[in-house]
Amino acid sequence: MATSKGTILITGANGGLGSALVSKIISTPEFAGYYGVYTVRNPSSVPALRYTLSRAPASHHYTVESLDLSRLASVRALAHSINARVAAGEIPPIRASILNAGGNDMGKQSITGDGFDMSFESNYLGHWLLTLMLLQSMNRDTGRIVVTGSSSHNVDHPMHKVTGYFNDEKWKTFFPNDDSVDAIAKGTWATNESATPEIAGGRRYGAAKICIIMMIGELQKRLDADPALKNISVVGVDPGTMNTGIIRNGDLISRMFIFPVIIALLSHLLGLFQTNPPIRTTSKSANDLLAAAFEAGPRLRGAYLNGTEMEGVSREAADVEKRGMVWKHSINYTKLTEQDTALIHWN
Repeated sequence: MATSKGTILITGANGGLGSALVSKIISTPEFAGYYGVYTVRNPSSVPALRYTLSRAPASHHYTVESLDLSRLASVRALAHSINARVAAGEIPPIRASILNAGGNDMGKQSITGDGFDMSFESNYLGHWLLTLMLLQSMNRDTGRIVVTGSSSHNVDHPMHKVTGYFNDEKWKTFFPNDDSVDAIAKGTWATNESATPEIAGGRRYGAAKICIIMMIGELQKRLDADPALKNISVVGVDPGTMNTGIIRNGDLISRMFIFPVIIALLSHLLGLFQTNPPIRTTSKSANDLLAAAFEAGPRLRGAYLNGTEMEGVSREAADVEKRGMVWKHSINYTKLTEQDTALIHWN
């Protein structure tokens, strides 16, 4: 076994926040002793991650793994590989699984090869399946799953007075009934014909993020009732708005000026006066996610943070009935079976 401390898994490790997480891990002795599993869509083209890892100490052991969250077959392949390696003692059990990968289609809607809306599958469904399949490889005493949240999931958040995504009453409820899960998953909800492509894309991103935020409470409830997995915990962290590749599908002005100049400047200025400003540096948010991943004790079980501050999820995300509804659909979408997960109450 390469190390005895445990494994840290990070999805989307080549992005702005992903690379900042890896940078924090390799530069902090407390974390550098963990084995790193850093997942990216294409390991042969990850310049930001490779540059970061070139500065890693010799004591930090890691692998860069291929993971396309918009392909369930890719998710299953990685989960099987990690489970086999942990079972064989090649790598230690997972101490922290940080679900960081994400993307906003910014109006460029597409349907995946699995038949799902790209935002839904890559931000939520792929992560849901990966998490359920990797439970058998989590540290049974201290394992923690960290969900990267977003204020986009909350239709009542003040930011939406600016975005205009949910001003109309029609868009203020994601899941009015059971059929609405299918509409979001299959891409027939908030199509580009329903609004400007940018606004429609923002709505689809918000729908995907509320799904994964619903997973926090729903999975924690099921873990609490599992005799073998009851010590594993789930926590969500809203990292705020950052200058990252999440806007890679945005227009030229956003990609070349608003985010790399305006947002980057504001993230540093606001950080001088506020602990958790709405706009943050990737370094600050990486610190917050790792702090949530490794804080000892029960305080963060099923919790949701805005940076370092405890914050509730939206009213709809906290709805137990709707959480269960999305969970049931996720089982069907991924064709999850009892053999796929260590969770007793999986269905």
